[in-house]
Amino acid sequence: MKKLYYLSTCDTCKRIINELQPLNNFEMQDIKVNSISKNDIEKMQNLAGSYEALFSKRARLYKERNLKEKRLSEEDYKNLILEHYTFLKRPVLINGNKIFIGNSKKTVADAKLNIHS
Repeated sequence: MKKLYYLSTCDTCKRIINELQPLNNFEMQDIKVNSISKNDIEKMQNLAGSYEALFSKRARLYKERNLKEKRLSEEDYKNLILEHYTFLKRPVLINGNKIFIGNSKKTVADAKLNIHS
């Protein structure tokens, strides 16, 4: 499986996509247009090891809902990501059995190396 989950309105996602080019044979999914399915999130969790690893604590809704004050379970993280696309840490790139989550320099560099080696 070669897939990239991103947000087309996110400048950081756009920059990273440009940096990772060429993304030959990658399915691109704009999560604002095409929501993340239960099957998608379960595949991501299998590769990532947890739903928390996929969860963005920078999301505006995380702060608005005061979720920092709550003890969230893995099921909570999963349901929140399925409920609203902004809870997914972006971008998420899957290349075979490797997953790269988020926009840290190391993650992007590792993804680029994995794609083009």
